[in-house]
Amino acid sequence: MSSFYRWEEETLVLNILGRPRAKKTAIGKVIGKQLEIFVAEMPVRGRATAHLVRFLAEEFQVPESSITVVFGVYNVNKQLRIAAPKRLPSVIPPPG
Repeated sequence: MSSFYRWEEETLVLNILGRPRAKKTAIGKVIGKQLEIFVAEMPVRGRATAHLVRFLAEEFQVPESSITVVFGVYNVNKQLRIAAPKRLPSVIPPPG
């Protein structure tokens, strides 16, 4: 098991390294204990984090309200909780 994520029952907890000002929003690679995610938004007053949440809601096929930013709204180091994701990117294996 990798250390950039963990499952708490049906909730996926992700440690993220945000890369704002990217050309396009995309999931990058695992760097240490974080999943790198490129965000095509400026890091101004939480806009990049809001964009990231919208992107991940689509990627995991959940409503935005299912994603909670535990910490890092104004920082590149973030932790998110995603309740009952319906789809997982290839870097994250299913629970169990």
